[in-house]
Amino acid sequence: MSSSKNSRPNPLKRLVNLLLLVGPGIFCIGYTIGTGSVTSMATAGSRFGMQLLWVLLLSCIFSWVLMEAYGRYAVVTGGTTIHGIRTHFRFGRFFAILTLLGVVVGQWTALSGLVGLASNLIYDSLRLFIPSIPEKGYGAVIGIAAVILATTYSLLLVGRYSFFEKVLVVFVTLMGIGFVASMFVVLPSPGEVVRGLIPSIPNVKGGTLLVVAFVGTTMAAPTFVVRPLLMKGKGWGSENSREQSRDAFVSALLVFIISGSIMACATGALFHQGKSIENVLDMVYTLEPIAGRFAVGLFLVGTLSAGLSSIFPIAMVLPLLIADYRSGELQIRTPMFRILTGVACVAGLTVPVFGANPISAQIATQIAQVFVLPLVVGSIFFLVNRKDLMGEARAGILMNIGLIAAFGFSLVMSYLGLKALIGVFS
Repeated sequence: MSSSKNSRPNPLKRLVNLLLLVGPGIFCIGYTIGTGSVTSMATAGSRFGMQLLWVLLLSCIFSWVLMEAYGRYAVVTGGTTIHGIRTHFRFGRFFAILTLLGVVVGQWTALSGLVGLASNLIYDSLRLFIPSIPEKGYGAVIGIAAVILATTYSLLLVGRYSFFEKVLVVFVTLMGIGFVASMFVVLPSPGEVVRGLIPSIPNVKGGTLLVVAFVGTTMAAPTFVVRPLLMKGKGWGSENSREQSRDAFVSALLVFIISGSIMACATGALFHQGKSIENVLDMVYTLEPIAGRFAVGLFLVGTLSAGLSSIFPIAMVLPLLIADYRSGELQIRTPMFRILTGVACVAGLTVPVFGANPISAQIATQIAQVFVLPLVVGSIFFLVNRKDLMGEARAGILMNIGLIAAFGFSLVMSYLGLKALIGVFS
């Protein structure tokens, strides 16, 4: 009896084992939930309560559809995204390069905002526990950013897919525990949650901007574009159709649960007190008198893990997509991979070096990511409907309805994003 009890895995180990089963979808969570997502969800929760929960739900549903479509294409054909666009489309080279550039520009822009927010967060967290630290620390913030990026780069040099997957499992586990546990400290009422599922856009300045930022951070284009390449790296083929479908669903579900918990936490801690977030630590400071420093620590762990879980895969995106364009193979132990991930890490210092407001910079960079979405959705729609490629596994009625709805949604969000940006700069 006692030996069987001792051999039973503890809850944390069970959670880690579950995440390891998710497979390539763990990169989806890494690309999707970063400090940018934390910022957007927390800001929306503090200003509008759960009103924008419907946007998060729709984005996660469409993300599930897209991950399923890209995953099905990958396991049935053995092909990858950029290489597939280049070889199977008329003017394929043009559309492949346009997709590659659209994804990389959006991700590299987001990378700098992520690093800026994470480094400022670490510095402000130290001040929270050590009040004698000066309020402004420009040099210290740059130093923290450099350490984050140097650590990320050293992990990338290992050059093994299985290692990258395990690193992300650690970050995502910590992130999930931090945010979900924090949510239960200040849980909003069920009525608020239900009302948040009714579509509406806040009729205030910046409301549309936040809606678009939600979509940019949740329906993250690289999540779908890189997915077939990562599945190839994991060795998944036609015999893994069931695993890839489960992977897509669980990944989208986890994104919804973790992102929703951030919004709920901000709603419970700030919205009902009439306070809004100018800095992510505003929510942490509000949690402290409610639940003490333990809750503060949980939220900080979640936020920092979110930043690290996004910085890691974003730094990989350019060499992965170039390798995809050239050969359709996962190449992570080449000089090109090491050089381009190094360049990405240096580019990540932009926001800290220029001292830009990390909150504003992060929200703006999320908006930039919606403009490539119509191309990403349209590409997979044509690929999974080609009988010469997919055979009997080509898209059915339900998948096509989902893809058409996702395409329409992406067009609307691109229009709103352009309109919002024009309004900001006009």
